[in-house]
Amino acid sequence: MKQSVKFMMGVAAAAVMAGAGFSTHAAAEELTVAYFLEWPTPNQFAQANGLYEEALGMKVNWVSFDAGTAMSAAMASGDVQISFSQGIPPFVVATSAGQDLQVVDVAVSYSDNDNCVVRSNLEITKDNAKELEGKEVGVPLGTAAHYGFLKQMAHFGVDVSTMKVVDMSPPDGAAAFANGNLDMVCGWGGALRRMKEHGNVLLNGAEKEALGIKVFDATTVSTAWAKEHPEVLAKFLKVTADMNAKYAGGGAEEMLPVLAKAAGMDEAATKDTLAGFAFPTVDEMLSPEWLGGGTQTFLKEVADFFVAQGTIDKARDSYDSAVDASYLEAASKM
Repeated sequence: MKQSVKFMMGVAAAAVMAGAGFSTHAAAEELTVAYFLEWPTPNQFAQANGLYEEALGMKVNWVSFDAGTAMSAAMASGDVQISFSQGIPPFVVATSAGQDLQVVDVAVSYSDNDNCVVRSNLEITKDNAKELEGKEVGVPLGTAAHYGFLKQMAHFGVDVSTMKVVDMSPPDGAAAFANGNLDMVCGWGGALRRMKEHGNVLLNGAEKEALGIKVFDATTVSTAWAKEHPEVLAKFLKVTADMNAKYAGGGAEEMLPVLAKAAGMDEAATKDTLAGFAFPTVDEMLSPEWLGGGTQTFLKEVADFFVAQGTIDKARDSYDSAVDASYLEAASKM
């Protein structure tokens, strides 16, 4: 699995650089942001209505990705400056390998919107999960779904080395699962909903959290770019925070149609997905639970777990420098 993750990251970097069509060094008057389709978040209201451009005074390009590992590769090449809602595991994989990235806010928390699904006809539940040994599973390696898969298998005592683990993006995994080509599949968002049409989860969000499987995404940036453009980043975070506040403060009904269109989903699916999301306030993000220490500790826990699983070679001694709350603090004063 360790070689698969490294291979996947290399392929992602090559694909982004060859096919995205952006220059390696984004023009000073433009900003390129990575995001996920089928992943509705309040900030997409600002994305759709040009509110980021208005606040930043520059063109903002939004580029969709299938996995957070490709986001890391795009930031490494300079094609993307900000990744919105990057999963923590791909961030940990990249920073542990030496890439200079930083978490600057918490995009969304979603324990029930990232999970693994077992084919219904196998009749495997948490009570007989050991029967997964020898089965074939589709997992987007190096992502939050991969981390959750490994943690769940460790909890159930399933020997992952007996399984055939195939690296697949959630949309591809959902399609293969629907065609009967996999015993188990892992993913998030719209792809996860499609997976559930053909199977069952082993643990729900609350049960995963009780095991310490924390699932959240962050807004991440290239450290060098952020240091060069602190005001741009702070303004970006301010718009994002304003959209979260608008959504929480009674604006959900107005925002829903816009979010659905921006996410490439129908309104019913968008509403269902958002019901499983939590968007921390700025004060909450700046607290010890999140950027005030909790996130740094969690990054280290994920990295150490990946080392123990053989997914990465080594972890950093500390991930304190991989989190910078100063831009969010600046945004809070705007």
